[in-house]
Amino acid sequence: MHYKQKEMLTDRIFSIVVNTFLFISLAIVLYPLLYIISCSLSEPQAVMARKVWLFPVNFDLVSYKAVFTNKQIGTGYINSLYYMVTGTIISVMLTMLIAYPLSRKEFYGRKFVTKFILFTMLFTGGIIPLYLVVRQLGIYDTRLSIILPNAITVWNVIIARTFLQENISDELYEAAEIDGCSDIRFLFTFVFPLSGAIVAVLALFYAVGQWNKYFDALLYLQDQALYPLQIVLRNILIINRNTPSMTTDVEAAIRSQGLSETIRYAVIVVASLPLLVIYPFVQKFFVKGVMIGSVKG
Repeated sequence: MHYKQKEMLTDRIFSIVVNTFLFISLAIVLYPLLYIISCSLSEPQAVMARKVWLFPVNFDLVSYKAVFTNKQIGTGYINSLYYMVTGTIISVMLTMLIAYPLSRKEFYGRKFVTKFILFTMLFTGGIIPLYLVVRQLGIYDTRLSIILPNAITVWNVIIARTFLQENISDELYEAAEIDGCSDIRFLFTFVFPLSGAIVAVLALFYAVGQWNKYFDALLYLQDQALYPLQIVLRNILIINRNTPSMTTDVEAAIRSQGLSETIRYAVIVVASLPLLVIYPFVQKFFVKGVMIGSVKG
């Protein structure tokens, strides 16, 4: 009885320590987000005076008005959504088409192909060769230049291959083969319906990557009508960064600098808001993605 009480006390102390650590970690992660939101909703003068530390000071939406009065914001949102949806579908399809044969023991040379794919994680041609390939393919300054060059992530291929090896049994494949089912038909009739978890994980990973994609658009796009949201917001930041130096009035320069500061915070919120809204609903898929391929006891 004494041992049980001592064990319960130990467990209770352990729970308190763990919960305290998790609470501190949550505060460390959450505070920058709250600070950015508060600064974007505060009066520019209050932000410049460093009066904002947790909650908005003198609530003001002037920074959001300055951001959304830019006509390219709407176009950037539409382009980013297009790149995210289309790019995610293409990336998931290509990843599954590569992962499925690599998961089959009957695939001759799969070890060599796997090593060849893994080699690309360590060594790449670099930016200039990839840029030249994009130009030679004729997709420069088109939507395809954002979607195709980095459509597949090797790590996602490995995750998908591991999932298929563990969840698609050889007996199912042999039974389908006896019934005359081809590999393509087996893939779309059995593999995809039984791989909802990994498809959701891949879709989530690729969607986040496509939404945040910035450097590819900077390299391959010149037409402003094709710019994703990230490039549009970058241009807004550059314009507002240069504005204060163009005025000789000290008070006007201070006001402009304050507005520039709040616009920076508003830009961060605008770019992150869609993912922040979606994340609570898809958090479980992140957990599944971490657990795929782990050792089960």
